[in-house]
Amino acid sequence: MNTDKVEGKFDQAVGKIKQSVGETIGNQKLANSGTAEEVKGAAKETWGTARDTASAVHDDVKANAEVHREEARANAATSAHDVREKITSTAQNVKDSIVTKLDEIRHKHE
Repeated sequence: MNTDKVEGKFDQAVGKIKQSVGETIGNQKLANSGTAEEVKGAAKETWGTARDTASAVHDDVKANAEVHREEARANAATSAHDVREKITSTAQNVKDSIVTKLDEIRHKHE
């Protein structure tokens, strides 16, 4: 819990007391001041909640980005390996095909 939330709750409690005291003794200025302080406290508490939420979302997004980055690295490594395998396989197939043709030519001329 951040300080804005704590201060907001405190301001609301103080405001509620001021409002009650003002209403009890018939002091409208004190009652209004208490109401204003309650509103200020509610706004401050809400701001604190918004900050906590933004921080939590930021942390979550950052963690997810790291996971996705690691997945992308793993996928890139797998893709690179697959491409290398295809290249070497193709080269081997071409070599085998050429050797087969050369063997056929050699057998015809023996």
